[in-house]
Amino acid sequence: MEARMKALRFGKFGTPSVLAIEEVPRPEPRDGEALVQVKAAAINPSDVKNVLGQFQGTTLPRTPGRDFSGIVVAGKKYLGQEVWSSGPGFGSTRDGAHAEYVAIPEEALSLKPRTLNFEEAAAIGVPFVTAWSALVHAAQLQAGETILIIGATGAVGQAATQIANWRKARVLGAARSSHPIPGAAAAINTTTEDLRERVFELTNGKGADAVFDTVGGALFEPALRSLRLGGRQVAITSTGERRVCFDLIDFYHNLSQLIGVDTMKLTPRDVAEIAEELYPGFEAEILKPPPLQFVPFENAVEAYEGIASGQAGAKHVLTFS
Repeated sequence: MEARMKALRFGKFGTPSVLAIEEVPRPEPRDGEALVQVKAAAINPSDVKNVLGQFQGTTLPRTPGRDFSGIVVAGKKYLGQEVWSSGPGFGSTRDGAHAEYVAIPEEALSLKPRTLNFEEAAAIGVPFVTAWSALVHAAQLQAGETILIIGATGAVGQAATQIANWRKARVLGAARSSHPIPGAAAAINTTTEDLRERVFELTNGKGADAVFDTVGGALFEPALRSLRLGGRQVAITSTGERRVCFDLIDFYHNLSQLIGVDTMKLTPRDVAEIAEELYPGFEAEILKPPPLQFVPFENAVEAYEGIASGQAGAKHVLTFS
């Protein structure tokens, strides 16, 4: 008899109302793949965007979900062990983790940090993989440098702040309020303060060594103008208007560097290598997951609706009984 499972599915793009929990065949792992019993799976804003049809290459019908943790129940690697991953292409070109079981390339799997439970491990994927790709691989942030993080209170911004502190860099956090930002040497209110002016004040007229821009849009140019001579800016998205403009002559006179990062382009092995680099930080409890809200899998559609409406506070993690 064919093994079955429950999975969250969508057969057309749209609001979370297009999602439904269905009973489908349990995946059969192919050569080089593992079958993981999912214990927890995070819902990221990018998952909502995927359902809306904002990702290139997503084929239908599809099960969404990039980040998860669980136990390997079939395969040659990590059999019977607790693992986590943030699968490249998950929920777009192959079925994702918002299901009771998921098949994944074995090379994408990593052992779950012992200091994290399943729910915590499921929540670290996209935020920490993105932040590590931006700060370490792209910006090559060094100890003693100052980094300006735009959107420092978001999930990726929080992860980036922790990573920057771990690497002994100084963080200037920019957000839409004046509240202190954990881990940041200073908080800049982007709604009431001149970003460039404040950054130069806080760096004795030098400017930031690097900028990590998790917002884009109207903040792109002010962030770029906050760089020191020869500084570099990493961009991962653009909120609102996707087209931005800046003074090209000022840009090249400042010897500035602009770097784009897209974690959807990572290979399974890339994800695992980043997970291995992050592992000691979680084991030493230097890196910590964000605040979580547990959601039973049967309430997945309602959780998507909350995130889509902007009402979600803590990171939503689906739990499986």
